[in-house]
Amino acid sequence: MAPPRFAARLNAFKIGSAAYWPGKNSVTTADLLARAATAGLTAADLNYPDHLIDDSPADLRTALADNGMVLNGMAMRYYTDPQYKLGAFTHPDAGIRRQAVEETKRGLDALAEIGGRLMTLWMGQDGFDYSFQMEYARAWDFTIEAMAEVADHNPQIDIALEYKPNEPRAFALMPDAATTLLALGEIGRSNTGVTLDFAHVLYADEMPAFAAALIARHSRLLGVHLNDGYGKWDNGLMVGAVHPLQTVELLVELDRAGYDGAIYFDTFPDHSGLDPVAEARTNIAAVLRLRRIAKGLAGNAELREAISRQDAPRSMHIVQAALFG
Repeated sequence: MAPPRFAARLNAFKIGSAAYWPGKNSVTTADLLARAATAGLTAADLNYPDHLIDDSPADLRTALADNGMVLNGMAMRYYTDPQYKLGAFTHPDAGIRRQAVEETKRGLDALAEIGGRLMTLWMGQDGFDYSFQMEYARAWDFTIEAMAEVADHNPQIDIALEYKPNEPRAFALMPDAATTLLALGEIGRSNTGVTLDFAHVLYADEMPAFAAALIARHSRLLGVHLNDGYGKWDNGLMVGAVHPLQTVELLVELDRAGYDGAIYFDTFPDHSGLDPVAEARTNIAAVLRLRRIAKGLAGNAELREAISRQDAPRSMHIVQAALFG
């Protein structure tokens, strides 16, 4: 079983930058890629426009190659621009909505220039905070129209929607798997799908493996962000720290769905100042260990038979024995 490509939040590798790069006035994206590679990461996700402010697409192609990494994809980051506080694709001002679409197209062009084929859209600012603040049907129409236009800009690039219940808005327009799948059905483009984030799924009150199964059934699973949390907000803890059983079940479902994309660690060592290299290495080791367990469970006839009877005690005995001995 060949290991997957591993990527992680590049911005986490800014932790301790003064000690890691003594005397360096500014840390570039190329610097972050070089430090991330020391953790054993073999792929990278870049944020647009953030990671291309001081580094050109050509610079980043070189940096990736020099560090033995491939570009997994890119993610749009609208929230860094104050004009999008009331939304990007759903902003009440048509001019700002147009700016968001055009900025996304520029991101797609940069992604293609570097050689990537996956753009992730997390529309955290497209939502509402109060009753009577948003005309829901109109905002939904704006979103569908914008995403269809973005998908049509370069049909060779996949557009993945990453859902999250809230933050920064109190309610996101696409808070869960079912709502996101409804939107994708209306968008109706073959180069669209979903990025599943483990912690987002938890606090959407969903079961990760069930969400993955629905996505694989009704759309395409284009990206997987592994992390963990307590289901109250986006904790971004290390993989398997809180929900090892649910993580293993998700890995079984990913294998069943034929997912062969990168595993991206959307974790936050910055929250408590952890060493980002050690944290990433721990995540890699956890996934490799849990994937081996998941592979064994996927082929376990006794477990399949117990599941067919919904015999939870027997299933738990088998799974916990595999996990804990």
